[in-house]
Amino acid sequence: MDAIQVPDLAGYDWAGLFGKIQTLGIDFGIKAITALVIFYVGRIVARFVAKGIRKVMQSQEVDKILESFISNLAYWAMMTFVIIAAINQIGVQTTSLIAIMGAAGLAIGLSLQGSLANFAAGVLIVMFRPYRVGDFVEAAGIAGTVVQVQILTTILKTGDNKQIVVPNGQIMGSIITNYSANATRRVDLTVGVGYDDDIDKVRSTLQDLIDADERILKDPSSLIAVSELADSSVNFTVRIWVNSADYWGVYFGLTEAIKKRFDAEGISFPYPQQDVHLIKS
Repeated sequence: MDAIQVPDLAGYDWAGLFGKIQTLGIDFGIKAITALVIFYVGRIVARFVAKGIRKVMQSQEVDKILESFISNLAYWAMMTFVIIAAINQIGVQTTSLIAIMGAAGLAIGLSLQGSLANFAAGVLIVMFRPYRVGDFVEAAGIAGTVVQVQILTTILKTGDNKQIVVPNGQIMGSIITNYSANATRRVDLTVGVGYDDDIDKVRSTLQDLIDADERILKDPSSLIAVSELADSSVNFTVRIWVNSADYWGVYFGLTEAIKKRFDAEGISFPYPQQDVHLIKS
């Protein structure tokens, strides 16, 4: 059996090897620390710039939606460059990395078409501004107050204080009803009275209630008209104009006031009824 040849390590330059390892370790450590410093400082600068953009837009009284959208977009754009610079400092070839990221981005984009559609819808919302922060809207089957418009979603707060996140794509693909877009709104009420009641008295009573409520606007003028001779009632249509913020207060308040005043005036609210006649043969 041949003897195993053991290399002679006694004369190997171990000091030189350890010196090279130490040099490489120190060099890599310095690059890693520098990369961390670039990332940390870059993140601080990105936040500072985004905050500065937000403050400048606030001073110019720019719409809240545009302010939030642009500041977030600027922050993430800067963070992309910061991350590339930090990776480049470690020694990774960013040219190849960018190419790989481009190919990966294309593949991810194809798999995330919904997110890209939401992003495009967010851009359209910022450009055309169908609603603003603080508006009460109904969109994608959800009604609520707009809290924030983000790159991909819109955050709504419902009347019972629930927070709902709605994708921008669904909002732009649906009918948007903005109840806060105009300064005034019309309140429509239908009031039914009995056929035996004096309709002139009913009209004058309704007019007195309208005149007594200071929240109801004088211009445009109110409308009180007999709109239908129904099966068991004579229906009055009442149309009044109020400031948008007073809509529900006037709607509920006037409905209650009509009930109390009609009771005091002896004006009846007819119930649906059906007369049955029995005939003996």
